[in-house]
Amino acid sequence: MLSEKSRPIIEATLPLVGSRIGAITVDFYNRLFGAHPELLDGLFSRSNQRSGDQQRALAGSIATFATHLINNPGTLPEKVLSRIAHKHASLGITEEQYGVVYEHLFAAIAADLTDVITPEIAEAWTEVYWLMADALIKLEKDLYASQANHKMWMPWRVTSKKSAGTDAVTFTLEPADDTPVTPAEPGQYVSVRVQLPDGLRQVRQYSLSGDTGRSRTFTTKLNDGGEVSTALHTGVEPGDILEISNPYGEITLRNGDGPVILASAGIGCTPTASILRSLAETGTDRQVLVLHAEKAMENWALSGQMTADAARIDADLKLWLESPHPGTNHGFMSLGELDMPADASLYLCGPLPFMKKIRDEAIDAGIPATRIHYEVFGPDVWLAN
Repeated sequence: MLSEKSRPIIEATLPLVGSRIGAITVDFYNRLFGAHPELLDGLFSRSNQRSGDQQRALAGSIATFATHLINNPGTLPEKVLSRIAHKHASLGITEEQYGVVYEHLFAAIAADLTDVITPEIAEAWTEVYWLMADALIKLEKDLYASQANHKMWMPWRVTSKKSAGTDAVTFTLEPADDTPVTPAEPGQYVSVRVQLPDGLRQVRQYSLSGDTGRSRTFTTKLNDGGEVSTALHTGVEPGDILEISNPYGEITLRNGDGPVILASAGIGCTPTASILRSLAETGTDRQVLVLHAEKAMENWALSGQMTADAARIDADLKLWLESPHPGTNHGFMSLGELDMPADASLYLCGPLPFMKKIRDEAIDAGIPATRIHYEVFGPDVWLAN
């Protein structure tokens, strides 16, 4: 809980800090990597640094957290913190690193706000930072403790590499040593660490798209200019060893007997395919509505798997394609065309504009925001907007 001493200071300075936090986070990362260049090797994504996504995600999370403390005294934004904690755990973030971040973040704040910052303002924002940091540290410790092992990276052998639609590949892996395997939940992801031609290691998260037993299956799309996807598509073959993390991700299938709506676009079908597979494996009697949008039928990476699993449980499967195809909807997905069960839970994944549109339409259709769950590939820039 934010102290009564700091609350009026944060409330008064939040508009200023909020307006400057984007520039502050850019300076922060410059300072951080200047002092610790090793953090770009196997931890931070240099692609996200170049695009600015990581800076926007950090800015958004700080602003969202501070705003929540002002508007909702005595509580924390649990959904936001859970999403960040899972992402941090998938990268192996440690408690000690929060002190390093604090040092360089507050140096950037002081430099940007040098004309207005006072010891009282610095003390109040320090309190905000450590409230957020301490909450994340606790969540991340719980996540680490829940794993079947105490390792960050484990060797897994590629047993299969198959094309999955246009420009996508599905990899299946099995353990390459005797490290205990942490069970994965439908909708979760793993981090994959690869070494690039220049020697730098880079990490990306990939949703587990198939069964969640002892094997690991993930599907990745070849991104134009993408470093890790290119390395996986062109340099990894069956028999090779990949370093992957334990499974993480809070967007998993919730228990219950109400209707389930799985809405995805493009490669965003990977977590929804995993949830659909789990529903099919258990022979669920819940009402399931599967919605997917693609450019063309041949682009749909998991068409065979999702079509078969939907048929197993008599799920209602609807497609929207930009290229006309018999038996599908032409154009972009719209929930206004559907009879949406108001008591449904919606699981959403795809490009950010798509998710914003579908979330708004779902709320208009009567689905509460608390039952809408979304997965963002990469930094959660939705917060920054």
